[in-house]
Amino acid sequence: MEVLPPMMPPPETGYGVRLGGATLMHGKLIEDIKTRKAVVGIVGLGYVGLPLARTFCGAGFRVLGLDVDPKKVAQLNKGQSYIKHIPSASVKKMVREKKFRATENAKDLVRCSAILICVPTPLTKTRDPDMSYVVSTAKMISKVLQPGQLVALESTTYPGTTRELIRPILEESGLRAEKDFFLAYSPEREDPGRTDFTTETIPKVVGGIGSKSLKAALALYGAAISKAVGVSSCDVAECSKILENVYRCVNIALINELKVLLDRMGIDVWEVVKAASTKPFGFQPFYPGPGLGGHCIPIDPFYLTWRARQFDMSTRFIELSGEINTRMPNYVISRVMDALNAGKKSLNGAKVLVLGLAYKKDVDDIRESPSIELIEILEEKGAKVDYNDPFVPATHKQREHNLRMRSKPLSEKMLASYDCVLIATDHSEYDYSWIVKHAQLVVDTRNATEACKSHRRKIVKA
Repeated sequence: MEVLPPMMPPPETGYGVRLGGATLMHGKLIEDIKTRKAVVGIVGLGYVGLPLARTFCGAGFRVLGLDVDPKKVAQLNKGQSYIKHIPSASVKKMVREKKFRATENAKDLVRCSAILICVPTPLTKTRDPDMSYVVSTAKMISKVLQPGQLVALESTTYPGTTRELIRPILEESGLRAEKDFFLAYSPEREDPGRTDFTTETIPKVVGGIGSKSLKAALALYGAAISKAVGVSSCDVAECSKILENVYRCVNIALINELKVLLDRMGIDVWEVVKAASTKPFGFQPFYPGPGLGGHCIPIDPFYLTWRARQFDMSTRFIELSGEINTRMPNYVISRVMDALNAGKKSLNGAKVLVLGLAYKKDVDDIRESPSIELIEILEEKGAKVDYNDPFVPATHKQREHNLRMRSKPLSEKMLASYDCVLIATDHSEYDYSWIVKHAQLVVDTRNATEACKSHRRKIVKA
């Protein structure tokens, strides 16, 4: 592949050396953003970083993407995408037009005007924040940080991270925030699979470590995204993302708890939600499921509960919501066991097919997917488990899971061979009437079979 020309002006023009202090460097950064001379560096090319790279390329910027995975770097430089909703055609265009290059070499970041951090922020086994990826990335950047650069953290985290954790690490370089470089926080708001909103059209909340940092970050994001919303501090921006996901976590927990109750009462929770949704005000529908998935809702609220303990506060409401949601996979398994028992079968030794490995419909993202926990619990209880997912042909090693499974192709004979078909993810590609017709038993966690008119005696909702 042809190597791009230097992605930033040489040091004597104002980057990489202190010339005239913060005001001059700040002015040059803003001007380079306006004229699209600024080069955007993105660290982490996953479900957040790659869509962001496409967005900045589409806005006329050159983008340097840094990732530690050499396979991803090689794929991207060949114009190949590994994320379903980012077509390879988009990546090929970015590469062909010399707007984008991927690299494993952190030293290449010296050529960037702005460096955006898009790395994972998972939980430890004790549900404490695992900041190792953020810390190692900040240390890497501190070694190559140049005067006049803007650094922005996008990874979801607890309030105070940018100010208390990132700033001191970056200042180990000898440079000072607001004086020699600029520092901001702008939370990612990616929702894989959505078609009504994209990275370009979702408003971007931006907080700066100071006024110069805020102005620079607003200029950068405002040049590529439809609306950049400035707030008074990085802490406010960090907390806004936590609030968004706590809100969803709490309401999903409420409907999950109601589902368990209404199942006992013989009432269909899905019909109840549908009826309540006819009210044009004062109600927003949330839907039950087999558990929480993705990298946000199952994780982010616990960042706030951890932070609250440092201020001698307990967030009982949030913690209770987390407990309810994490219990849902076990509830689903209990429904599977009851359904099998009704047919005089035991879960131990039963053949179970899990439909859908992704955490939500029509995506290929399996991060924190409840389907994985469902499979592990089923296997622990002696079931023989397979899965099918049109978007996940094979599993890959994760931090805490390694299923080593491949998606099984669906057929009439294959469906009939399983004692139970468990619908864990309601992909649009599935023909649910056909599935119900040929399966012996269907346990539906997503109300995917609502439109099925025949063979309803085979369906158990969970």
